[in-house]
Amino acid sequence: MAEVGGGPNLAVLEALDSARTQMYHMKAIVIAGMGFFTDAYDLFCITTVSKLLGRLYYSEEGASKPGTLPQRVNNMVIGVALVGTLMGQLVFGYFGDKLGRKRVYGITLVLMAACAIGSGLSFGKSPRAVMGTLCFFRFWLGFGIGGDYPLSATIMSEYANKKTRGAFIAAVFAMQGVGIIFAGLVSMIVSGIFLHYNPAKSFKEDPAGSTQQAADYMWRIVLMIGAVPALATFYWRMKMPETARYTALIEGNAKQAATDMTNVMEIQIDAEQEKLAMFKAANDYPLLSWEFARRHGMHLIGTATTWFLLDIAFYSQNLTQKDIFPAIHLTDKAENVNALQEVFQISKAMFLVALFGTFPGYWVTVALIDKMGRYLIQLIGFFMMSVFMMVMGVMYESLRTKQAVLFALLYALTFFFANFGPNSTTFVLPAELFPTRVRSTCHAISAASGKAGAIVAAYGVQSLTLNGQVKDIKKALIILSITNMLGFFFTFLVPETMGRSLEEISGEDGNAGIGGGASPGPAAGPGMDMSRDDKIPVSSTEWQSSMHA
Repeated sequence: MAEVGGGPNLAVLEALDSARTQMYHMKAIVIAGMGFFTDAYDLFCITTVSKLLGRLYYSEEGASKPGTLPQRVNNMVIGVALVGTLMGQLVFGYFGDKLGRKRVYGITLVLMAACAIGSGLSFGKSPRAVMGTLCFFRFWLGFGIGGDYPLSATIMSEYANKKTRGAFIAAVFAMQGVGIIFAGLVSMIVSGIFLHYNPAKSFKEDPAGSTQQAADYMWRIVLMIGAVPALATFYWRMKMPETARYTALIEGNAKQAATDMTNVMEIQIDAEQEKLAMFKAANDYPLLSWEFARRHGMHLIGTATTWFLLDIAFYSQNLTQKDIFPAIHLTDKAENVNALQEVFQISKAMFLVALFGTFPGYWVTVALIDKMGRYLIQLIGFFMMSVFMMVMGVMYESLRTKQAVLFALLYALTFFFANFGPNSTTFVLPAELFPTRVRSTCHAISAASGKAGAIVAAYGVQSLTLNGQVKDIKKALIILSITNMLGFFFTFLVPETMGRSLEEISGEDGNAGIGGGASPGPAAGPGMDMSRDDKIPVSSTEWQSSMHA
């Protein structure tokens, strides 16, 4: 075992920052990442079955087209989970700081598993009863999903070493991309199996018989499968020790923190209870204080606004799907297929877009975030998204009728630069910028701001384009391009964090931190020497002594 001793920082924190990448880090990524896998699966699988719900419960005899969910009901089914996620982020983020990360971490998984199963149940047979049950459980499903955002990000940032911390946090978030892929894949497999045993004519050929009764079981199975990964990782999540930073800096137990980390990592750490008292004294200020506002107010505005602006655009990207998918022959018109065929085609399209457009961006971020930095990746992502959405907006009519391949390419590139860009970095930065005492809460505020943007997209932007008029969709895409450019400029409120310890970034180690939101200076650039030998000592007494020396 490597021996880690004194120094200007707490030994346990120095050990975490300098520890080589170990199996425990990989295990933590998988345990935290499976939560995000589950989150993405649960949030996105509803997209594959929402049209089926319209056929099953809102078909009208003699209608020329298959039944669809009424707009109000569709908004509720899709949006209620986003509202639950926003509320869950704030509640679990707060309790993550007050009660400990581990103590509330398991609750989120239990809630997700129980509500995923509940989403497939119905308290009655009428459309009102089925949709009411679905919306009730999807709200609480979202509530559990919301808790996973601040807790997973905070836990991973507090376990990681400073050299690869960005990649570790981004890898946890990248499991969202895997979850989206599996949402499409599972829906495709389940609908394919049901379709094999329940063939039917298209709606045009047989309006009544085109909606297979067995399809009412199919959508429930897809939603309930979301409980499997949550239940599979519950045991391992409960076995994780509390993070050393929380145990030491919040609970004030340096000995327990050293013991916990020694047990799970191949290092021997000294407990330094006396030095810990200096840390706590220097950082004993709450979120709602002038001291926090002075040190981190601009950082919080930066992380919250960029996430809000990103999610308005990110959750509005399905505006053009109805034109792109038929143009590149991924889906047929609803009246030309039966109910299960429609689910299969939508699932296949979702799977392919996620695999080739969404998934690569996440993992390019993982590979480059500790080389390029969070700040530069976020700027590039916002700028490129703005450019591609402006091109799609200006050329929309020509793209949808004459240039389908270019349309699909622009659509895929927008997704790529969202994920190799602000969709990943807005998750990483709030987990690094803020002090341990309020880290989970600040991440929750930033994430909840993002979900507020998603709700604006789901209820606001989508409502602007309900009639499907070309001029309305063009206008919406141009507005989204401007939204992304605003995100580009608000990124200047967020400093670079690459290569620094969490205590150095937040100022918890007694130095001045990284400033009140200025753009990153040379000290934060790639390849710079981030050693702490030249930093100001922890305590005010040591600081004064060094000044007099």
